[in-house]
Amino acid sequence: MIRVQNRKIIRRLAFRIFKANRMRNVIAIIAIAMTTVLFTCLFTTMIGMVENLQNQTLRQAGGDGHAVLKYITDEQYNAVKDHPLIDEISYNLIAADHVDNSAFLKRRLEMYYMDETAMKLGFTVPTTGKAPQAQNEIITDTVTLDLLGVPHEIGAKVPLTYTMKGKQMQTDFVLSGYWETDPVAPVGMAVVSKEFVQAHASELRHTNLEDHNTTGSINAYILFKNSFGLENKLNQVITESGYTMQSEKNVDLLPTDMAANVNWAYLSSNFSLADPFSLIAIVAAILLITFTGYLMINNLFQISVNKDIRDYGLLKTIGTTRRQMKFIIRQQALLLSIVGIPLGLVIGFIVGNSMLELMLGILTYVGPVNISVHPLIFIGATVFAFVTVWISTRKPGKMAAAVSPVEAVRFQGGRETFKRKKKKSTDGGKIWRMAWSNLGRSKKQTVMMLISMSLSLVLLSTVFTLSRGFDIDKFVSKFVNMDYLIGHANYFNDNRFRQPQDELSESFIKAVQEQEGFQEGGKIYYNIYLGQSSITRENPDELNSHGHPMNKAEDGNPTLDLYGLDDLPLKRLDIVEGNLDTTKLKSGKYIIEGVHQDDEGRVEWNTSHYRIGDTIQISVDGKKYEYEVMAKAKINQFTIGNRSYDEFAMYLPTEEYLKVVTRPVLMTYGFNMADDQEPAMETFIKNYTETIEPLMDYESKQVYVNNFKQLQNMVIIVGSAISFVIGLIGILNFINSILTSILSRRLEFAMLQSIGMTGRQLKRMLLYEGGYYAGATIVLSLILSTLFSAFIVRGLVSSLWFFSYQFVLSPLLITFPILFLLFVIVPYLAFRNIRRQTIVERLRIAE
Repeated sequence: MIRVQNRKIIRRLAFRIFKANRMRNVIAIIAIAMTTVLFTCLFTTMIGMVENLQNQTLRQAGGDGHAVLKYITDEQYNAVKDHPLIDEISYNLIAADHVDNSAFLKRRLEMYYMDETAMKLGFTVPTTGKAPQAQNEIITDTVTLDLLGVPHEIGAKVPLTYTMKGKQMQTDFVLSGYWETDPVAPVGMAVVSKEFVQAHASELRHTNLEDHNTTGSINAYILFKNSFGLENKLNQVITESGYTMQSEKNVDLLPTDMAANVNWAYLSSNFSLADPFSLIAIVAAILLITFTGYLMINNLFQISVNKDIRDYGLLKTIGTTRRQMKFIIRQQALLLSIVGIPLGLVIGFIVGNSMLELMLGILTYVGPVNISVHPLIFIGATVFAFVTVWISTRKPGKMAAAVSPVEAVRFQGGRETFKRKKKKSTDGGKIWRMAWSNLGRSKKQTVMMLISMSLSLVLLSTVFTLSRGFDIDKFVSKFVNMDYLIGHANYFNDNRFRQPQDELSESFIKAVQEQEGFQEGGKIYYNIYLGQSSITRENPDELNSHGHPMNKAEDGNPTLDLYGLDDLPLKRLDIVEGNLDTTKLKSGKYIIEGVHQDDEGRVEWNTSHYRIGDTIQISVDGKKYEYEVMAKAKINQFTIGNRSYDEFAMYLPTEEYLKVVTRPVLMTYGFNMADDQEPAMETFIKNYTETIEPLMDYESKQVYVNNFKQLQNMVIIVGSAISFVIGLIGILNFINSILTSILSRRLEFAMLQSIGMTGRQLKRMLLYEGGYYAGATIVLSLILSTLFSAFIVRGLVSSLWFFSYQFVLSPLLITFPILFLLFVIVPYLAFRNIRRQTIVERLRIAE
């Protein structure tokens, strides 16, 4: 074949065909734009979520470094700091064991010396004033100043009482600078000067390896050039500096060991292909959007090729090659993409960021939402959208290239074959039969349209099945099994319940009992003196269920978490084996063994060491007692626990507990309220813990209920929005198919009317067609929704501990009448449009 330089002609021809199909172009641009919107929303929310949550987590972690070297010496710091992999490294010297002012009971204050890099990476750069220089100068955050009652003024006195290597000190510092407190920062931060460190050189000597006191140790945050392969980079820095990475499994430390870890805030270090759920979700979303766009755009070009098939046949007669025919189709797709994809990128970016704000708000994100303009958002959305368009136009391009001139002349309105099929009937032609036959004119087109419409309905059903399946009772019961739990502030914060001073006050209990609507309550005691509480084992040196040595009491046996429970918390224990008989339990002969559970509420049976009926021996305050195991209960550290892990836990009724424990400490008190009085109680307790007994604190069921409902609403809003977009694409597909079908059948309709069919009969036939489409979509969506929900959704969510599967049909039942009305109205309006032409004018189309 002779090669001819005719590419410009083919391109011009493609452009003129493009200009001649204005209606198709508008619908195609909308379809491509909507597909791009979905991809852009996916990438915007995904990348924006990662960046914002990572930013918040960095602020919570207190450092922007990729990794941290913990509790190191100056010698180790100097050996590491010049490694070529390190871009920046901070010097954070721990300047106090703890700050002891009572103002910091509910919000701990930490004291450090930081160099310039440390202040930058630790978000402690003063926005007002300057870094401390003199020995008595200090900088801190505004909430810390407020708790101390110190005005936000440079030069103000900041009185701090702090412990340094076990010795308590008091200094009236001078404020040299401060910064606005980050609302997500879990603790306050105070930074002293280098002069202060030099003045206390003897107290700030590194002794961590000798006495495990971290004061005087250095935490060095490392910033690499990027966040890829952080674990390997950290290990390389340590080993090439002459040290070894400390292993969590090794009990005995080596002299060269250095404690270090990757900053958990960097999601790139823990989000990977090893997270199958996240990977499946992202791949499924991309495939869903691609498939949705394919159904619409492919059908659009199929219809376009069918409509212009005679023109393509004529082009073949004058020598247009198959390759050139495909090029014409691809060129039109490119022109449509040039308009549709940028439009979709803009709309998708706006919508995606709106969805991002909504989702972050529901996830209790604190602080301003950073709008990400990461190039991957636009590159990824553009590539996937264009690939979808390219895939969608392949088949129509092949169809246009394969058609022969003779077939093109004989082609009528999208029939898949040109073979005539004779139909015999004894009762004449029926309008409803003719309408049914018309659905089979192009079976593939009909099937694709039905799938396109059904897809959004299946997704809508899935969204509501997921949201309704979220079991609020299961979710809330993990964190609270009574309406309110009150206790000392240390029980609820990072200090934890560790000493007798952390006991709950009786006055607080009395105050809540006197409130209107109080129903029932119960005390929970805990034997805080673990050194005097143990459980006798045949092998005291056995390892715990995680393979680590157990904590030992003074008698050499493993320590025992021993709880004393009033009737209400006793009834709230989740018994997993045996039966709870409170009367027998109070006889003083029985005890309940606690067994641990994983994050999804599954019992870890390897933490159960006894069988029902076994006799155990415990030691409390030097005396030994024997009990028979009556039952086993899940250990719930959030509700009836000390919020820390130990291998053994046992429960006794309060009456027996007070007999064996010589120094009982009241840990918490749980109680229930009348539903209509809960808001009043919430207000009362909040005010009480802030003004009357600020050392006390509380948790309420309503907080977890609100968080749960926000999660539920997010699933509904985001899922419904995606369903709406996919449904809109399906509706556009249907409208385009019906309009094109009716316009291409104008000659056929004119011929039917010329042999006696009335306009009313023709209208009825089109209405029947719309009704059949609606009925088929309804049946198909019901079948697919049921199958998808029963076999896919149920399998995916079966591992969620707070999910109770129930198939939800109501959204579909609400949607079906609207769908039916739409499927009837569109053909009717299209028919009204072609009625403006006379029968003669429509018959002349063949000429």
